[in-house]
Amino acid sequence: MTNQLILQLKSLKLGGIIDTLDVRNREALERKISYMDFLSLLIEDEIERRNQSRFNRRLKKANFDPDKTLESFDFDFNPAIDRKQIFDLATCQYIERKEQVWLLGQSGVGKSHLAQALAHEACRREIDAVFTTVDKMLRDINGGRADGTLGKRIRKYSHPSLLVLDEFALKLFKVQEAEDFYEVISQRCEKGATVITSNRSFEEWPEVFGDSLLASATIDRLSFRAHKIEIVGPSYRTDKGRKNKKGKR
Repeated sequence: MTNQLILQLKSLKLGGIIDTLDVRNREALERKISYMDFLSLLIEDEIERRNQSRFNRRLKKANFDPDKTLESFDFDFNPAIDRKQIFDLATCQYIERKEQVWLLGQSGVGKSHLAQALAHEACRREIDAVFTTVDKMLRDINGGRADGTLGKRIRKYSHPSLLVLDEFALKLFKVQEAEDFYEVISQRCEKGATVITSNRSFEEWPEVFGDSLLASATIDRLSFRAHKIEIVGPSYRTDKGRKNKKGKR
């Protein structure tokens, strides 16, 4: 490659082609492919690079563990989990329909893993997603009161096509927290999909708010077109830890 060619590619924002140009050039010479086919190979490489780059940016923005995928989830550990229902959700049609998903169950049964896996599927389909715990979201929003970015921080959670809120109702809300949580859910209602994981049963949710009217208004919006998935069974983490201890004896 000449310096001039490198500069030309960079000026056209095609600098990524440089990474595979030598390989593709040797391939073209060996296979004696046409100029058009050679150009097509370079364009395919560039499209793939850009798609991967966008995917990586979405993963970073979503802020979840990229290893938590459906492929890495151990469905065999708990046969009670409805695989068909999970893989139906993985098509992301519920996001298009702006529906909610509840993953309910005791600690360690796989709720958080499945929630992150659904976010991963959304990113694969070029859908903006954000993953966070409820506590982190509320602390982040409250921090906006100190620096004048309250509205911006609320929009960070109200605007994405998919918001995944882990560990809902882990502890009782303070008055301001309940109001901030309602504000996010209210803005998202019928505008985006929300996935929620919780250790508490649905019947216990109202007591978390400390205000019956606010609880009713929030839960009503969370219940709109909701897929309720209750996971029962042993804790994967506890079982794995027990097996690891036995293996070390």
